[in-house]
Amino acid sequence: MNPLRHVFSAAAVATLATALVPAHAQGVIKIGEVNSYKAQAAFLEPYKKGMELAVEEINAKGGVNGKKIELITRDDNANPGDAVRVAEELISREKIDVLTGTFLSNTGLAVADFAKQKKFFFLAGEPLTDKMTWQGGNQYTFRLRPGTYMQAAMLVPEAVKLKKKRWAIVYPNYEYGQSAVAAFKQLLKAAQPDVEFVAEQAPPLGKVDAGSVVQALADAKPDAIFNVLFGADLSKFVREGNTRGLFKGREVVSVLTGEPEYLDPLKDEAPNGWIVTGYPWYGIQTPEHKAFFLAYHNKYKDYPRLGSVVGYTMIKSVAAGAAKAKSTETPKLVAAFEGLQVDTPFGKILYRPEDHQSTMGAFVGKTKNDNGKGVMVDYQYFDGAKFQPSAADVKKSRTAD
Repeated sequence: MNPLRHVFSAAAVATLATALVPAHAQGVIKIGEVNSYKAQAAFLEPYKKGMELAVEEINAKGGVNGKKIELITRDDNANPGDAVRVAEELISREKIDVLTGTFLSNTGLAVADFAKQKKFFFLAGEPLTDKMTWQGGNQYTFRLRPGTYMQAAMLVPEAVKLKKKRWAIVYPNYEYGQSAVAAFKQLLKAAQPDVEFVAEQAPPLGKVDAGSVVQALADAKPDAIFNVLFGADLSKFVREGNTRGLFKGREVVSVLTGEPEYLDPLKDEAPNGWIVTGYPWYGIQTPEHKAFFLAYHNKYKDYPRLGSVVGYTMIKSVAAGAAKAKSTETPKLVAAFEGLQVDTPFGKILYRPEDHQSTMGAFVGKTKNDNGKGVMVDYQYFDGAKFQPSAADVKKSRTAD
């Protein structure tokens, strides 16, 4: 018998076997992503584009650890129960390697708790409640964006400079809004002990009755307003506030309003002089941001929103973590992410070992109505590392791990 015949037969069998092996085993890293695409399209459509750009760039360079990245997204209907259900489906049916995503803080917390129960790695991109990494933090969950404490800490020094005593507050009545207000009150009171909070309006998310909210705030005669509303709620609030003169002669400090997702739709109703966190994409001249802007613009013929940066950086973080771990196994990924450095459009960030919070910062500046278009002016980037609680404070606040 010809011995070469056995060689060819073995090669043929090996080729056939390779063809029958599922793609997952052949070398694909599956990133599962859960989000409120239908409910929060303004932020999450650009966010998805940012993710897809990152996947394209990583795969063009050969992937991670010799494996290409595949992104599988699911809509959670802005519902914590649905978020957990689709996360479970991604793990059990799609056999994902890494779980990512969520936008709303209540869905983010639900998925973080699910990740803890399942002992499965979860990188939250967007949910801002401090419970993601502090009071409710767990060893399997990491978060990219600066949370409500960090954003409040960036805004409070600007609020103190206003020297206003009587403050009114308006926020969406769910986890994110409550967390942002708690942080702002705590930090402002510590910096300016004589401050008074004279009115508080907390409409349900997506259901603001802007007329009655604006009237109630006006009736309290505050010197300044802290606003946490975003999206359609923000648009209605600004329109009604402009109509009724709520903002005339009053300072406003506002979280997120400088993000193009929320500022652009205001158009000629965009307010002047609000102190905000946001993303002035048109004015950031760093090499890393220019490279990101050009890549995004070339691919989509559009300008990036903050969601674009978050989605892009989240996927780049997963790739950096998997490369460092040389694996996508949860224990190895968790160990790799603790202290992980990632290059982003905003410069280098680090995921802190003590609370799994990244040091991504935010731009703080003022809104300006520039010929019928809202923009940010007088802005500067605040490094998130400078606005985080100490390791000792984190240890005290973390109740679960």
